[in-house]
Amino acid sequence: MKARLSMSNWRNAAPIDDIREPLCSACDASGPIAIATLVAVDGSAPRDVGAQMLITAEEYWGFLSGGCIEADVARHAREAMAEGAPRMLRYGEGSPWFDIKLACGSGINVLVEPLSPDEDAVAQLIASYTRRAPLLWSSDGTERNAIWSDTAPTNGWDGSRYTLLFEPRLRLVLIGEDGATLASAALAMEMGWDVVLITPGGPEASPLSGITYCRSAPSAAIEAFGIDRWTAIAVLSHDREDDERGLAAALKTEAFYVGAIGARARLGGRIAKLHAHGVEESELARLHAPIGLHGFGKAPREVALSLVAEVAQAFQARSTTARSSDVSISSSAPASVVSQ
Repeated sequence: MKARLSMSNWRNAAPIDDIREPLCSACDASGPIAIATLVAVDGSAPRDVGAQMLITAEEYWGFLSGGCIEADVARHAREAMAEGAPRMLRYGEGSPWFDIKLACGSGINVLVEPLSPDEDAVAQLIASYTRRAPLLWSSDGTERNAIWSDTAPTNGWDGSRYTLLFEPRLRLVLIGEDGATLASAALAMEMGWDVVLITPGGPEASPLSGITYCRSAPSAAIEAFGIDRWTAIAVLSHDREDDERGLAAALKTEAFYVGAIGARARLGGRIAKLHAHGVEESELARLHAPIGLHGFGKAPREVALSLVAEVAQAFQARSTTARSSDVSISSSAPASVVSQ
């Protein structure tokens, strides 16, 4: 029986969604690079408009479909790098490439743009990633602009230029030390999030590489980190004397999510303690307690999955206006810019 899908290897770089992560290393290598951006979707598709790939001479990251077009996009990108000119690619309905099928039955437009690692706009894009600052990026495939912006516009394509808002990546601050805390940290790292672990008086060595580890009191640590609105804070410790002080400090920050583990029956006592720490009703309304989505068990990995899912859901909700909708940002691309 003939296999339905034949692949020579697994592409482990496919899950990377923010091209700034591999862009840092690609620019250090000083070789040619290209960005491929999904600028229009006619019908349904696996990815929203604004999804991107990063391509170098040897590798590519990200995905724009269900695996149908990525290798071909990378091929076009390398040709575009050699020519020094952008390309608009059309796949699916209305495509000149009948041998490349989209399982979803839609039609999509992908803008491929070669760029130089030493461009100022590229440097600003990388800086937005390391500095945790929002950046408004626009390009027509040839000229790119990068503006530090706190405004969330509607991502758009006007037939000649697209606009994207790059936000800081999600940061999850975990307060605790048990199995659920460690499982949450590991899962959040796998999601590509920044992870901060606060364990007052904990062991000197961090339990995981690649995370920020702090052993001071939660309230002091939260104040020191300078929590922004792309940060979630979860208290996973059990009945520590400083739990409520840390939770009170968290509720007074810009964090988009603040949650605490614990039995629902004891929530009234916790709220009373938070009031005593000066937390107002409007701030208490932001508290997720108990943390996590309903329907999960109490095993450490189940708690971690429940928490990470709830945080991801909350982050998606707060970023809706800054992200692409499932409607095409261009009803159709001008025929003159579609590569043949």
